Amino acid sequence: MSEPAAPPYPVTDRVREALAVSLRGCDELLPQAEWVAKLARAEATGQPLRIKLGLDPTAPDLHIGHTVVLNKMRQLQDLGHTVIFLIGDFTSMIGDPSGRNATRPPLTREQIETNAQTYYKQASLVLDPEKTEIRYNSEWSDPLGARGMIQLAARYTVARMLERDDFTKRYKAGTPISVHELLYPLMQGYDSVALKSDLELGGTDQKFNLLVGRTLQQEYGQEPQCILTMPLLEGLDGVEKMSKSKGNTVAITEPANTMFAKLLSISDTMMWRYFELLSFRSMAEIGRLRQEVAGGRNPKDAKVLLAKEITARFHDAAAADAAEADFQRRAAGGVPDDIESVSLTGAPMAVGALLKQAGLVPSTSEAMRMIEQGGVRIDGVMISDKTLKIEAGTFVLQVGKRKFARVQLGPQAR
Repeated sequence: MSEPAAPPYPVTDRVREALAVSLRGCDELLPQAEWVAKLARAEATGQPLRIKLGLDPTAPDLHIGHTVVLNKMRQLQDLGHTVIFLIGDFTSMIGDPSGRNATRPPLTREQIETNAQTYYKQASLVLDPEKTEIRYNSEWSDPLGARGMIQLAARYTVARMLERDDFTKRYKAGTPISVHELLYPLMQGYDSVALKSDLELGGTDQKFNLLVGRTLQQEYGQEPQCILTMPLLEGLDGVEKMSKSKGNTVAITEPANTMFAKLLSISDTMMWRYFELLSFRSMAEIGRLRQEVAGGRNPKDAKVLLAKEITARFHDAAAADAAEADFQRRAAGGVPDDIESVSLTGAPMAVGALLKQAGLVPSTSEAMRMIEQGGVRIDGVMISDKTLKIEAGTFVLQVGKRKFARVQLGPQAR
C-alpha cells in the first residue's frame, strides 16, 4: 500500500499539538491523514476549520455523558476553530434509528421546540457561547421540498444504506424498517453539505451517519469532512452507558451537592475514564496523578479533584468548595467510632445485596426502599442508583441515621 501524499502545508509543532488534542479520548479519527492536512492548512493560512456537532432535542435535559463530545468541541474551539452547534429540529421529526431494534417514534413539533429551548443554554456551560455558531437544520431541510428530497435520495443507494449494522440486523430478523428511517442518515449527511463542515463529531453509534456526510459532500463537489467519534460514557454503575432510563446519570442541572456526591460514588477504576473524557486537565497532569495513586496516595483525593472540577464547571468554584465542605461535614460528623466491621466477598456486588449481607437491612426490597428515600450512604456519599455495583475495597455503609457497618469487600471467590 502506498504512503498517503504529504500535506501541502508544513506539519508544525502546533499542528501536532492540535492532533494530540483531537485524539485525546476519541474512539476513531477518520481519515487521520486528511485531518492533519486540514490542520496544517488552517495553521498556514489562518483560516479556522468548521467543526460540526448535531444533537436532536429528544429530551429536555443533558447529562454529563452528553458533554463528552461537547468537551471535545470546546477543546477544538480553544484552538481557534469555528464550532457549529446544530440543533436537529428537522431530523428529530424523523427519529434517529441508530442503535435501535425498532422504529423510533418521531417527536412532535411542540416537543422539539420545548426541548430545544434548554439545549443550547445547557451546552453553553461547556462551549464558549461568544465563539459558537448555533444553527437549526430546518433552515435548509424545510426548503428542500419533495423535489429536493428525491434528488438527494438519488445520490445514495439502498445497498449502501443496508450496510448499516442496525438496519442489517432488523432486515435479517424481519423487523420492520420504515422508509422514513432511511431518510435520517441522508438528512444528517446533507447537514454537512449545507454547513460545509471540515470535521463532524458524534458518539460511536453515529459513525455510519457521519460517513454518509463525507459521501454526500463529495457528491456535491465539496472537500469531504473528517469524522471523529467519541466513546459513550458509562454511568455511575460503571457498566451501562449513561442514560436516564438506567438511573445512572449525573444531570448537568443537578444541585452542586448532589453532583459532587454522585461523582464521588464512582469506582476508583472508572474515575480515570471520567478524568480522560470529562476533565480539562492535561493528560500529563492526569498521568502524574495516576502515578501518585499507584504509589500510595488515597484515590479519594483524586476523585475529589475530579468532582470539584466538574461541579465548578456547571455551577462555580464557590459552589464546588461548598459541596466538598458539606460532604466532609457529613462524612466526619456522622460515623460513630465503635461500628461493626464486616468482611464480605463477591465484588462487584449489587448495592442492595451488599446492604443485606452487611446486616443493615432485612431484605433487598427494603434496601431499594431506603435508596429511594435517600437513606443510604457509602463513605458519606448518598446513593441514588439502585442498580449500582460496588467494587472491592473498604468503606463505611450507612442506612438511615443510626445503622453503620465498616465493610471490607473482596473479589468473587474462585
